Amino acid sequence: MTSRTLVMGILNVTPDSFADGGRHFSFADALTRAQTMIAEGVDIIDVGGESTRPGAERVSPDEEQNRVVPIITELVELGATVSIDTMRASTALAAISAGAQYVNDVSGGLADVDMAPLIAKNPQIQYVAMHWRGHSAEMQSKAVYKNVVSEVKDELEDRTEALIKAGVQAEQIILDPGIGFAKTAEHNWELLSNIDRLSLLGYPLLIGASRKRFLGELLEGVDPDNRESATIAITTEMARLGVWGVRTHSVKPHRDAIEVVERLKR
Repeated sequence: MTSRTLVMGILNVTPDSFADGGRHFSFADALTRAQTMIAEGVDIIDVGGESTRPGAERVSPDEEQNRVVPIITELVELGATVSIDTMRASTALAAISAGAQYVNDVSGGLADVDMAPLIAKNPQIQYVAMHWRGHSAEMQSKAVYKNVVSEVKDELEDRTEALIKAGVQAEQIILDPGIGFAKTAEHNWELLSNIDRLSLLGYPLLIGASRKRFLGELLEGVDPDNRESATIAITTEMARLGVWGVRTHSVKPHRDAIEVVERLKR
């Protein structure tokens, strides 16, 4: 297993995700995009069938699974390492049955009481638990903190304790501070500036800042596609700090940035 920061490539098979909604909605488009990511050296492909952008409406479990299972099945046959981005235990189970090796749950198990028991029953699965305070329609109203770093750290610690109590092994858990989820731009910058404090929790960290709105605000309102260079800067810093992984919309520039950081470390 490599010790460098891993690149988790985003594959949204949705019509409404904030940065790439609709571009990979069809099976053919999703497969083409995934093949490009594989060729560029992606470590994990994170397949999502439900948008979690602020204000997004939820889709039915059947619709979510109809979107993700066929492409996961195909990617596993191609030899890719696949993650399912879902809050639903039923979708996670369908994805695991299709060969997914990671479950990336933006709710950290809070949205579905069946999620933690499912992960506990599948010790071969790695589980990403994100800091979460509510569904997309309501989450920004909950971006209220006295000290965002301390509170996110404490709430993630509570989640890990609950997961372990439910039977999940500590070795299965990866934590995500939830950049952009119930966070203002200032909260996001505070968290990114204090990764060392979050690392004290003792779990691998996944950082998902790719092309998010707070970067556009910093860069005077540029649209998501034009936030890539800013995202690469974050990847570079995260690699320097030794985080476990970054979740990104593109692959090659992030792999390149990580390789430069690794060479400088040597």
